[in-house]
Amino acid sequence: MRAVVQKVSNAEVVIDGKSNGKIGRGICVFVAMKESDSDKTIEWMTQKILNLRIFPDNDGKMNLSVSDIGGEILIISNFTLYGDCRKGTRPSYTDSAPPSVAEPLYEKFVRHFRSSTHLKVETGIFGAMMDVRLQNDGPVTLIIDRD
Repeated sequence: MRAVVQKVSNAEVVIDGKSNGKIGRGICVFVAMKESDSDKTIEWMTQKILNLRIFPDNDGKMNLSVSDIGGEILIISNFTLYGDCRKGTRPSYTDSAPPSVAEPLYEKFVRHFRSSTHLKVETGIFGAMMDVRLQNDGPVTLIIDRD
């Protein structure tokens, strides 16, 4: 599993011209699944993301998590995170799980995320063409791998 986490002032996912999920201050999580991902991977990634200390404390030091600040979370499926660009100019996505495997893992990840926090958790729709609009705060962008 690979995630790109961005600290945001606000974010929204629009599908077919309609808002599907919208958050205020918090994090936008783009996530891709591998075929080898398991429940343990999902649990590890959820806890890692919920506890990342990327928000400023009273001294301006990045010392607080999205949980600490009562932030909001937008989760977007994004198989292209496993795009391998080392050869040629057309990325290879062979490390990304096929949709038949990735979709149930993504749905399980979202359910686990929601059951692990009291925070607002919004999502896109797996496999949909999505317009993701976000205002990156900082900017703070982190890549988290669990392989």
